[in-house]
Amino acid sequence: MGSQKKKKKRKIVPYRQPLNLNVGMIIFFIIFIYMSFSVYAYMKRDKVQVYEVVEGSIVNEKRYTGIIFREETTKYTDRAGYVNYYVREGKRARVGTSVYSIDETGSVASFLQEHPEASGTFSEENLAELKKQLSSFSLTFDEQDFRSVYDEKYSLEALVLEYANFNAMDSLQTMMDQAGVNFQQVTADQAGIVSYAIDSYEDLDPSQVTEEMFDRTNYAKAITQSGNMIASDAPVYKIITSDNWSVVFPIREEDLAEYGSASSLRVSFDGTDLTAAGDFSTITGADGKTYGKLDFNKYMVQFVSDRFVQFEILQDEEDGLKIPISAVTNKTFYLVPLDYLAKGGDEESSETGFMKEVYTEEGTSLEFVPTTIYYSTDEYFYIDLEEDNGLKPGDYLVKPGGINVPDVEDAQEAEGDMEPETNEAAADTARAADNGGRFQIGANASLQGVYNINKGYAVFKQIKVLSENDEFYTVEKGTSYGLSVYDHIALDADTVEEGALIYQ
Repeated sequence: MGSQKKKKKRKIVPYRQPLNLNVGMIIFFIIFIYMSFSVYAYMKRDKVQVYEVVEGSIVNEKRYTGIIFREETTKYTDRAGYVNYYVREGKRARVGTSVYSIDETGSVASFLQEHPEASGTFSEENLAELKKQLSSFSLTFDEQDFRSVYDEKYSLEALVLEYANFNAMDSLQTMMDQAGVNFQQVTADQAGIVSYAIDSYEDLDPSQVTEEMFDRTNYAKAITQSGNMIASDAPVYKIITSDNWSVVFPIREEDLAEYGSASSLRVSFDGTDLTAAGDFSTITGADGKTYGKLDFNKYMVQFVSDRFVQFEILQDEEDGLKIPISAVTNKTFYLVPLDYLAKGGDEESSETGFMKEVYTEEGTSLEFVPTTIYYSTDEYFYIDLEEDNGLKPGDYLVKPGGINVPDVEDAQEAEGDMEPETNEAAADTARAADNGGRFQIGANASLQGVYNINKGYAVFKQIKVLSENDEFYTVEKGTSYGLSVYDHIALDADTVEEGALIYQ
């Protein structure tokens, strides 16, 4: 057998392809990482809420409950019997007018039941008065005082019977005489307004008021209805002899500070469209506490059935710019006298700032430093040294020469009447630092203001508050260094700092 060729074993080595980087994929990956980081940073970044400044005014709602005092006299019946009224609540009666009748046997009530035609019918005016009373009650109803529902029910029932008897009065006497029914008619012995709402306050004087009297829990008002039995010597109606009336109400210390010097206040009564001006004074009650008192000489008849009245004191609304209280903060500024302001560069330059002393090996020189003015008073400019403006506490400023001094009076005129109080201690320090034309920066005072973010970063703007309530300030408009309508400000001043970039 011939020699056989031996098969050689071959070792297969896998071919490694060279690394081929795709530049496009790398760029896409880098962009993806960058975008992911940007989104994450944006989501974690505190957002600044923005408020747009608008014109407007704020209303301070100060509501009070007062007790009504009138010149009123309670009338009593001299016999027991069934009462029927002929004068409507709140209507004026002359001397000799038939106000009510007393039927000792009840025959009048029986006669009216048997002869309903004698009761008369309601006029359009009667129905309108009933609707008006119901509407007024619904507007002033308080769920915490549910007993007032029963008072209103009795008042309406009495009013309906009064209308019926009043409308039938002309024919009622003749018909009863023919039927042989005897009853006693009682006439008014005084002229005035008739009311059937009787409580225990008729004989009280305003000086006898106490804090407990404003607690209506135990308050009771009696309204006798036509047809009801009434005892001898019982109160049957009251006559109000004057249109003068008063409202006494509890007054707080802050109210005394605000209204104490006023001689007249304008008020709006709840449940009505009525506003009226009353003479204002303060009195001391029987409990030694101070109360407000409003005196009126008209509109009494509209409250003839009421003892308590709710009202709001109307204040003069200050028109200006309306901003949230949360947007307001205080910032400290350094004071520099007005006559140290200079113009920089050539004579045509409008850039303003101060001349600072600079010390070098060659000696002392002056350097003009442009500076932002945040506010000015009659004596000082307010500047911020936190800005990178080349000034710092302890630097000396030099009063400029005549050609570089801007018209300070014009700057003051631009301010108008806007002059907050400068801290007296800071002002004294500033005056002491003014030494013969050289002034050392150091005295400071704070201003109230907001952060304007119109340009994408926070800029402090000074404000002057005109009025306020629990949520908003009204601030003066049209001032230099101040706010304008439609400016954008940070809603919460605590979330931003001066110069910070604003991300919305």
